[in-house]
Amino acid sequence: TLDDYQSQALSLAVYPPETALEYCLLQLASEAGEAAGKLGKALRKKAPVDKEALAYELGDTLWYVANAAEVLGYDLSMIAEMNIAKLQDRSIRGVIHGDGDNR
Repeated sequence: TLDDYQSQALSLAVYPPETALEYCLLQLASEAGEAAGKLGKALRKKAPVDKEALAYELGDTLWYVANAAEVLGYDLSMIAEMNIAKLQDRSIRGVIHGDGDNR
């Protein structure tokens, strides 16, 4: 489950607890950038996308999301449920394609 993953991810955390949120969010952005960079290089070279390399980068982003969620006091399953509820609400109201956080 997502929560099992989160527990395992936390057991592998090696960063200063006093800056845990800042560290996790900065590294999350870095890992997402690495994934985007791999895609960009494939597009530039008109080469096939290395799906396995992207999967590993997505795993790294998930690790940081799991740890950031913990710092904020949330289980990953709760984050997932909140996200689906938000998207379903937007879909029902016909604003899923809109702009902004509060639509």
